[in-house]
Amino acid sequence: MMRPVWATSLGSEFDDFLFAPIGEEANGMLLSVISALARLDLDPWQEATNLAGLPEETATERLASLIAALPGGLSAHRYPEPIAARLTALLPHRAGSDAGVRKTLVDAAAVTNLRTGIYMFLIFIVVMLATQRIVASGQPSTQADNVHVPAATAVSPEAPLPKSGG
Repeated sequence: MMRPVWATSLGSEFDDFLFAPIGEEANGMLLSVISALARLDLDPWQEATNLAGLPEETATERLASLIAALPGGLSAHRYPEPIAARLTALLPHRAGSDAGVRKTLVDAAAVTNLRTGIYMFLIFIVVMLATQRIVASGQPSTQADNVHVPAATAVSPEAPLPKSGG
C-alpha cells in the first residue's frame, strides 16, 4: 500500500498502528485503522496520539468503541475488544505504570520545592525579627530624652555659671 508523501511526515511512529488491518469488510477488502478512523470523521494521527497517551486498558476500550461504531458489515463489529487489544499493542509509548511513576515523582519534587520555599521564608522571618530585637536592645532608651527636669533644678540660660577654682 503506497502512502501519500504528507502522511510520512505526520507521526511515522504510528504507521504500524494506523496501517494495521482491523478486519475484512463485506466486499472482502481489509479495512485498516486509518481508513476506519477516517470513516468515523476522526483525524487518524490525532486519534493515534490520543490513544498512545492513554493507559493501555483505556486505549483498548476507546478503540473497541470506535470499531463497534463503524458503519457497514465489518465482521469485527461482533468482537471489537480482542481486535482493539491487538491494535493498541502497536501504539508507541503507551502511558502506563512508568508514566504514573514519573508524574508521581514530578509531584513529589514540586511538594518538596514548596516545603523548602516555606522553610526558607520562615527562617528569613525569624532572622529578621532577631536582627530587629538585637538592634533595638543595643540603642539607648529614648525615654531619657523626654524626661522633664523640674523648674527648680533647671539652669537658666541667663544665669552666670559658677566659676571654678579660684
